[in-house]
Amino acid sequence: MSLRVFAALPLPEDVADEACALMDEQVPGANWRPPENLHVTLAFYGDLDEPVIEELDHELAAIAPARFELELAGAGHFGKAQPSALWLGVAENPALTDLARRCRKAGLRAGVEMERRNYLPHLTLAYLSGSVDPVRVQRFEQRNALFRSQPFTADRFHLYSSHTRKPGKPNAYEVEAEYPLG
Repeated sequence: MSLRVFAALPLPEDVADEACALMDEQVPGANWRPPENLHVTLAFYGDLDEPVIEELDHELAAIAPARFELELAGAGHFGKAQPSALWLGVAENPALTDLARRCRKAGLRAGVEMERRNYLPHLTLAYLSGSVDPVRVQRFEQRNALFRSQPFTADRFHLYSSHTRKPGKPNAYEVEAEYPLG
């Protein structure tokens, strides 16, 4: 059996509430993420078989960085000509970048073929479907360009699995393992 897995930081409920308050019906075609799906991805591993997930779990458990403070900041989108997702950014944070790098290396040590793109810390707010009006996307970004969440402490990260639901429903995420930060 295989699972689609990724490592991510969970959000405190109050920060998730701040992010949810930005979800705007003025962006037709936006499939807004439910609060329980909001997270800051550290590394995406893809579909893995159980023995590889067990090795990945072992490698991730060996990561022991200190807790750190971070905050969400600004807004953007993925997909140049055809926007595909709306996101909130994360204020520059060397501790976050280091943790993401360590999660990527853990994947490589476990034998996972990792994506080669640069790490862009973000929180996906919505996936965009159909032909979304780029002007609406641009307005959403402009309204939220100066957004900053309250600072919060990253005190743990999770290995999540993603399970596909019925069409039109967001994927369900399940915590497979939790890794405390010291």
